[in-house]
Formats: sequence, structure tokens, C-alpha cells
Amino acid sequence: MPTSTAHQARPSVTTPYWTVGDIAVHRIDEIPLPPSTGPWLLPDATADVIAQQPWLRPEFADDEGVLHLDSHSFAFTLGTLRVLVDTGIGNGKTRANPAWHDLRTDYLRRLTDAGFPPESVDLVVLTHLHTDHVGWNTREMEGTWAPTFPNARYLTSRTEWDFWAGYDMDEPRRQMFRDSVHPIADAGLLDLVDVPDGGVDVAPGLRLTPTPGHTPGHIAVQVSSRGETALISGDLVHHPVQLPHPHIGSCVDIDPEQAEVSRRNLFASLADTETLILGTHFPEPTAGRVISHGDSYRLTPVPPKRHPLSE
Repeated sequence: MPTSTAHQARPSVTTPYWTVGDIAVHRIDEIPLPPSTGPWLLPDATADVIAQQPWLRPEFADDEGVLHLDSHSFAFTLGTLRVLVDTGIGNGKTRANPAWHDLRTDYLRRLTDAGFPPESVDLVVLTHLHTDHVGWNTREMEGTWAPTFPNARYLTSRTEWDFWAGYDMDEPRRQMFRDSVHPIADAGLLDLVDVPDGGVDVAPGLRLTPTPGHTPGHIAVQVSSRGETALISGDLVHHPVQLPHPHIGSCVDIDPEQAEVSRRNLFASLADTETLILGTHFPEPTAGRVISHGDSYRLTPVPPKRHPLSE
């Protein structure tokens, strides 16, 4: 399990974003994850494996074979609909993972500076119900965990909800549901979506695609505008090292074999197309296009544009 690092986010300089047709997809930074995260999360991504992929350095890994990983969300506007995809780890929460415990980051200021103050968000899409994807669902207000986005609908897959409802959780996971998931349901803000094999449109230009394995109801989020498309991966892909090695899975995959099938299917569908993949844990430059590389794949990075943050 990762060890703790400083609990403050990186200094605020600019808001990174990518354009998809008429849509600007903003990356809302929370924290860089500590170097110990890689060996814990992706144990088969050893230094020798990483060394075989020199294109990973220096952005995605260092010269010693240490993977770079981040925690962030994505925010964008579709017509008049203001959307946030995943909500990170959250502040002030009791967590078993020391790198996630009792954080004090400026995530909400970053979100506001990008033009998405919490009260303005209309839709929160949760790719799955893991601790580092639901944390900012709520924030502490007057001693209770209240919805951070009080005017939003929170969407997740019905399969995801049903799985965890019947799962024998340990205490840390029960705590996460108590402080970050149940308050949303209790407030009547949670919508469960049936996501068929072919995916489902939840708004014009916004499609949920089933990508099971990491969790049974995991979804990827597709954004489209004016013939251009981007796909937010959630935890189907934690790091670009998985493109040439789709068999490399996460230590917390519920169904590792299914997760590998989902990754292989995704990479085959994206390879050598113009679709942008945005990794929920990919470090800067965070996004890229999947290209064929021998009998596997690699990522061609697409650096973000940047909006100056307000003072």
C-alpha cells in the first residue's frame, strides 16, 4: 500500500484542457500519487518491464522504473450541461491508505477556477465506486458529510451499485460508503443507469460504455462533438504501461481476466484512430492516442492546452 506524502496538491499555475470539437475537457488536479503507488497497484509493471518501453520516459516513468500516477477528475460543458467525471479522494476523510488519509488539497478551488463552482455542476458521472473516485461526492459541513454538488445528479451503473450492495465489505470500505456514497443516495441525488453491452447515451454527446473487470459495473465515459471523440478511461487503464502489456492488471481488480479482456477490446477499438484517451490516473500529459506498435500498442501523448487560473 502506498506510503503517505505531503497532503497538498501541486502549486496552482494553469488549468489544463483538451478540445473535442466544441467541448473543452478540463483536468481538475487533486494530488500526485506517491512513488510507492506503482509497485502496489500494478505489481507486474516491474522496472524491467518499464525499461522495455523507452517511450514511457520521462513523462510516465522515471529512469529507475518508477511509474508516475495522479489523482484527478475531468470537467466539461455539453450545451448547457456541466459535467464532472469522478471525484477523486476527497478532503478530511478517514482512509486506510496513508496516501489518501485526511487530505487537505485545493481541489475545489481548482474546480472553481476552471469555471465549475460546485453549485454549478449538473451531472457527476462515477466510473465506479472505489474510494479514489467518489471522495469529493461529499464534503464536511456542520459535522456531517453533505453533497458537494447539491444541484447535480450523480450517475453510476446499476450493476456497480448492485454488486457493492451485496458485497461483504471490510470496515474501511464501509466507512467510504458511509461518508461518500450513502449521503448522495440518502439525499435522493443518485441515479442508477442500466448500461447495455453497446453502451448508452445519457445526454447528447455523452455516452457510457461498459468496461467490466476492475469492478463488475465499471464504465468508461465517451464525449463527442463535431465528429471528434474522447474517452475517459476510469480504472480500466491505470497507466500507459498497460497499452503494450494489457495483461498487467491492478491488485484491486475484482475480475482480472475480464479486466484484461476489456482493455484488449478497448485498445483494439481505439488503435490508429483519432479518438483521444484521457487517463484518470495518467500523469501529465494525461491524454493521447493509441497507436499500433508491433503486435501491441503504445500511446502518442497529446499535451493539454492551458487556461490561466484566476487570482
